Amino acid sequence: MAQSEHLTAPVDAVVSRMRALGAELPERDGIAVFNRVYLAVTEEVGRRLHAGEFTDPRAAAALDVRFAERYLAAVDAAAADRRPPACWRPLFQLRRHPGVRPLQFALAGINAHIGHDLALAVVDTCRALGCEPADLEDEFDRVGNLLTALEERVREELMPGPDLLQIADPLTHLLGSWSLERAREATWAAARALWALRHCGDVAEEFTERLDAAVGFAGRMLLTPLPD
Repeated sequence: MAQSEHLTAPVDAVVSRMRALGAELPERDGIAVFNRVYLAVTEEVGRRLHAGEFTDPRAAAALDVRFAERYLAAVDAAAADRRPPACWRPLFQLRRHPGVRPLQFALAGINAHIGHDLALAVVDTCRALGCEPADLEDEFDRVGNLLTALEERVREELMPGPDLLQIADPLTHLLGSWSLERAREATWAAARALWALRHCGDVAEEFTERLDAAVGFAGRMLLTPLPD
């Protein structure tokens, strides 16, 4: 197997899993909405890995796969009637609520995945590769830039038009309170803190639990049902 194929095979596997998940879910389901967004990001990471566009393709592939696996683990937990992490619970609980708009579902999923999962994925990757968070900063930024570009497109595509101002006014106000750029900055700080605390046992566990809860609280606010 060629080096690029060896690196991209695990990425291709999570892409296949997300495609299968998307095929199983109703289009309006909140998980399906986020899954479409995240699938596009993961496919683009795979394309760039195949094209050799990452400075450290081994680190980029490892980070991307561990990042995706945390989302898929939350999906598996919910499907098995187990509690997913607190950051994901609002989306799973409200995924079929008729008063929640597709844009809310997409951004709530991005919030959970960036705010919580990405920080833990950085630590997972550092453990696996025997490196420090600083060694992953370029790959972290590249994936983050992909998400930022996609978030802008998602807002443009899913934001109601000017003829739906009754919906758009509260939606604009609600979603204006959350920023992907601020979430990325907080996530990088959280990843560095978790790495520094990795030998601190209870302190690291408490930090992780509080991060999970805080991100879940933000997600619940993003999923506030809006009037028709």
